[in-house]
Amino acid sequence: MATSKKAAAPAKPAAELRVYLTLTDLQRQFSSWMSSPLGARGYVAMQGTHSLLVEIAPGLSIQRVIDLALKAEPSLEPGILAVERQFGVLELHSNDGAALERAGQVILDWMGAKAEDQLRPQLLYSDILEDVTDQHAVLMNRTRQASMVLPGQNLLLMEVAPALFGAHMANEAEKIAPDVTLVECSMIGASGRMYLSGSMASLTMAKNHVEKLLAGIPGR
Repeated sequence: MATSKKAAAPAKPAAELRVYLTLTDLQRQFSSWMSSPLGARGYVAMQGTHSLLVEIAPGLSIQRVIDLALKAEPSLEPGILAVERQFGVLELHSNDGAALERAGQVILDWMGAKAEDQLRPQLLYSDILEDVTDQHAVLMNRTRQASMVLPGQNLLLMEVAPALFGAHMANEAEKIAPDVTLVECSMIGASGRMYLSGSMASLTMAKNHVEKLLAGIPGR
């Protein structure tokens, strides 16, 4: 009689963990931006849900990562899956934070890694523009993916590497200063960028808060 054989576990990869990030309580503007009909977007993430974001290299190995995560926790919803030039990026979300944590551990176990093996975020640029001109606003609004920046407003600009930390910047800035307007957020590529408009007091508070959070994230 033939004996059944248990399926072999996928071989561990020669992959680099670049970002392993959990976002709690997705904010209104950020969740709406992340769920907009743009490239790589999947299932809609709603305000108040939690999110797991992973970035690895080489990029194509993200397909194995999301396969393992969804088979381990089928209730999770994939919001982003992107394979770009060098890196692979995924976003999974759920109201169940424990399910996200379990799926994340499956990913880490397969990679033979710990969350703190990720790259430490590097803040590349941080500045606040005062009283944006009308010509400048027109140029920025031609390529925006979220809200418009209007002439005369103040604009917070921040850039970070790896790119996926751009999501962390946007969600946490909105938490601390919910009156600001999310004009743009990029989180895939060589670096992540965030544009926020609002009062100088709120933008300064958001800037200081995000800078402090990024400085405290462990990594190599």
